[in-house]
Amino acid sequence: MNMLKETSHPSQIAVHTDLLINNQDRVGEGELLRVVNPATEELVAEFPGASVAQVDEAVTCAKAAFDGGIWRDPQFRRATLLKFAALIEENRDQLMDTLVSEVGTPINLKANHIDTPVAFLRWFADAATRDRTRHLGFNVTNTAVSMVAYRPVGVVAAITAFNYPILIGATKIGAALAAGCTTVLMSSPQAPLTVALLGDLVRRAGFPPGVVNILAGGAEAGRALTEHPGVAKVSFTGSVNVGRQVMQQAAAGLRSVVLELGGKSAAIMLPGVDFNKYAFQLHARYARNAGQGCGSPTRILVEESRYEEFVEISRKVYPQLKVGYPRDPATVLGPVITAAQRERIEAGVARAVAAGATLLAGGGRPDIERGWFVNPALVGGLDNQAALAREEIFGPVSVVLTYRTVEEAVHIANDSDLGLKAYLFGAKDQCLKLVPELRVGTVQINGGSPLRPDAPMIGYKHSGVGAEWGEDGLREFMLPQHIDCPLA
Repeated sequence: MNMLKETSHPSQIAVHTDLLINNQDRVGEGELLRVVNPATEELVAEFPGASVAQVDEAVTCAKAAFDGGIWRDPQFRRATLLKFAALIEENRDQLMDTLVSEVGTPINLKANHIDTPVAFLRWFADAATRDRTRHLGFNVTNTAVSMVAYRPVGVVAAITAFNYPILIGATKIGAALAAGCTTVLMSSPQAPLTVALLGDLVRRAGFPPGVVNILAGGAEAGRALTEHPGVAKVSFTGSVNVGRQVMQQAAAGLRSVVLELGGKSAAIMLPGVDFNKYAFQLHARYARNAGQGCGSPTRILVEESRYEEFVEISRKVYPQLKVGYPRDPATVLGPVITAAQRERIEAGVARAVAAGATLLAGGGRPDIERGWFVNPALVGGLDNQAALAREEIFGPVSVVLTYRTVEEAVHIANDSDLGLKAYLFGAKDQCLKLVPELRVGTVQINGGSPLRPDAPMIGYKHSGVGAEWGEDGLREFMLPQHIDCPLA
């Protein structure tokens, strides 16, 4: 058997495992964390994460910084955030190198993982100086005037997911910092190294002590953070089940939350659409980053009469979805994050096939010597009630469902507990007409465009609570204050 071997050896990555508390590097005193390269199965780092006491210290320092007023000046916030963005951009290669080693994301996604959060931070920097005061004018008796000002909520606990740690982490704290809050950023225990590297950049950017604190930790540390009385708001990205736990923990202290959770997004291929025009980008969208993306189009809806045509075209483009080592520029799919995740993906497909579904394209494992690689898979012959069509599998798998009328397609798309995104492919006017019928936070037409910082990310139903990004996301970290002032 001719097994592939990694021919481009990874560079010596910078392994930084210290926590950042009050602008000081600190060795963790809590649960032991292990980072394993998913492409080689080699140990990258093993180190203790934050203890409960260190979580308390980080929140206490963030609260002192907030109460002390060192982060109130909007122009200072803008300048510091811009410096932070510039430093991330200057260190993009080192950050991406570490990200490849701990997550296995393909090197050709550097723009998504590094350049996009830089652009978002710059947008938040400019938004920090915007005057949001609303002047309400005279009251009904003309004896007083009112205005509504917006104040920062306080200390924000931001918890990232493993799949896009810099994008998620930087944009969470970027919005909170722009609003005038101070922050404690906790990375996923599966991807702590890239986030930890931000600590040095935080100091170099000139953030005052306590304004940005960076932790890594397990479940105990995470719970200590979400339940801490000094935290005013929790922002979390991850699975629905963990998001539910975070919400319950925050609710005990009457803290509000922003949750960006799972997705089971439908892509409706409308009547008359040219399958050849969109097939590759559609399949690549759920395959990239090894399918580890919440907005992936993992349900594809096609007309019943054109099902075989779609399957034939899909089979032709599937060989272009190259599975390989993440440092190969031609790779579309690297490995998934853990062996357990690969087994979960494979088990989900196997159960569907055992129940009567058909593997239409892909499937199985590539002929690669080591690493947690899995081929993309396209599955048909099931309906929207099947587990594979309802549960987020977080892998490079999509199902093909059929419809007879456009109304039925919309019904199928909405028949989900999740409502993060939907995709429409077809005539633009027809797509725009259908948008109001879809119960999701984002609708992309004919592939859409790259992420933009001024547009909100919102999950309907179980896909989330609140908004991230854009003005809506920034206001999540502000509280309105009514000022009622008599004329005399």
